[in-house]
Amino acid sequence: MTIWDKMETATIYLIIFGAISEPVSNVIITLSSNELVEFNSSVSLSCSSSGSPNSFLWMNGSSEVTASDRVQLRGSNLTIVNVTRYDNLPFRCRAFNPVSDDISGPANLSIREGLEYFGPENINLTLSPSKEHYLEGSNITLNCSANSKPSAEFTWFLNGNNLPDAGPELRLMNIQLNQRGSYSCQAFNHRTLRYQSSQPSDVSVLKAVSGASVKPSTDLQVEGTTVNLTCEASGSMLTRKWMKDGLDLIPSDNITLSEEDKVLTFKSVNRKNAGIYLCKISNPVSTAEASYSMVVNYGPEKVQITGEREIRVNEPLKLTCSAESTPSATYRWLLNGTEILPKSATFSKENAEFSDSGNYTCEARNNITERTSSDIHELFVVLNLGDSSPALSPGAIAGIVIACLVVVAAAASGGYYMYRKR
Repeated sequence: MTIWDKMETATIYLIIFGAISEPVSNVIITLSSNELVEFNSSVSLSCSSSGSPNSFLWMNGSSEVTASDRVQLRGSNLTIVNVTRYDNLPFRCRAFNPVSDDISGPANLSIREGLEYFGPENINLTLSPSKEHYLEGSNITLNCSANSKPSAEFTWFLNGNNLPDAGPELRLMNIQLNQRGSYSCQAFNHRTLRYQSSQPSDVSVLKAVSGASVKPSTDLQVEGTTVNLTCEASGSMLTRKWMKDGLDLIPSDNITLSEEDKVLTFKSVNRKNAGIYLCKISNPVSTAEASYSMVVNYGPEKVQITGEREIRVNEPLKLTCSAESTPSATYRWLLNGTEILPKSATFSKENAEFSDSGNYTCEARNNITERTSSDIHELFVVLNLGDSSPALSPGAIAGIVIACLVVVAAAASGGYYMYRKR
């Protein structure tokens, strides 16, 4: 046996595709027709080439064509049923085999508007006038349009519920709050049996501000007490702004706002808080305002009696009492603890007497705060001995009277002694 008898043999197969598949080239698209009517015509595109292609890829513009209800792909053939205007992008075919590929030039479809039917499409809803908010009682017109042949039929919806109105125009006359919401329209082509709905448009209806008022928590504001001012009004989406004496009100530790600025609170009201308070109430469609003049009652304080402290007999007597108080205080006079008339800020007499001397008390009272305060004034009524003689005070007069009585008593005692001696 030779060495060659012991060797096993093996067979190697070398497949050279170039010998079997010819390179793809000269790719061409053939159209079954190029006189196409939108929605009414179908067209077939066939792809052919030199070489030996075994697969095909169709492109429409820059996108790959895929099969659908309207598009059929069978090998090198592409069929489009009921062409539309959107099929007018250039078509290209790419042919492949394992060793090469090539692509065709563009093939454009000539599609004219159908003599038949299309749409609806490009539906659009507009409002006139166009506003973010509408005042109750306004008139609004809504228009719906769409591209369609024949003309589309329109129906209207509010918050998804069908309205009885039909046609491309919906008029809302004297619109009320219950008509606010989201409006939309739907177009229908009874030939193509197609529908298209618009995007919803919100219609915001607001009630005008009315019945504005500012009401206090109590009719009488007394210094040191808590007082609330409440700004009331009817209407929608109300906002409030407060002012005092024509200037913007600035809250503080003592002055606060609550309930969305509806209530203005004075924790401890004082006389500096007196003034005119204005509340401006508004919403996007209207404005109103109301005011309140707040009077802070306080006192009486700093009671004071003014007048002479010494007058002569028969001279006019006048004392005046004053006090800081809101409302004005009422007055009561007392002389040495006994009430005298009149009950007014002034006590006067045309001719003073000795008996008018003493301590005068003025009591001032505030009938709202129910507070009382007083002042004391001492007055001397003296004897008038003539224009060139100084006036004598009640003390001096008493001294003279006592001296005279002593002299009289001494004289009487001396006389009695002389009588007894005789």
